[in-house]
Amino acid sequence: MNDSLPPCPECSSEYTYEMGALLVCPECAHEWSASAETDAEADAPAAAVIKDAVGNVLADGDTVTVVKDLKIKGSSTVIKVGTKVRGIRLVNGVGDHDIDCKVDGVGPMQLKSSVVKKI
Repeated sequence: MNDSLPPCPECSSEYTYEMGALLVCPECAHEWSASAETDAEADAPAAAVIKDAVGNVLADGDTVTVVKDLKIKGSSTVIKVGTKVRGIRLVNGVGDHDIDCKVDGVGPMQLKSSVVKKI
């Protein structure tokens, strides 16, 4: 269609088109960012952004609160809603656990960013 657009990286179709900020292939329905074609390294830091349950960006050392009761596996202890967790550290943990922290009264553990809210 347009000679200035790159071919699809999945199926090599030449019929790609722009839809907003994305490039789309009509043959295989693959969507990708136009900036990924020009600078693949610029997208790597964007993938590492970790957000809390309401969409705030988290950083090392932040203080967060728990937004739902959390049962601790292998124990009868529960971390209650509103529990403050200070000094979090962002990690690539087991599964989708991406926060390493120390919860008062419970000890060190990993949490999911989807169950905390930044203060």
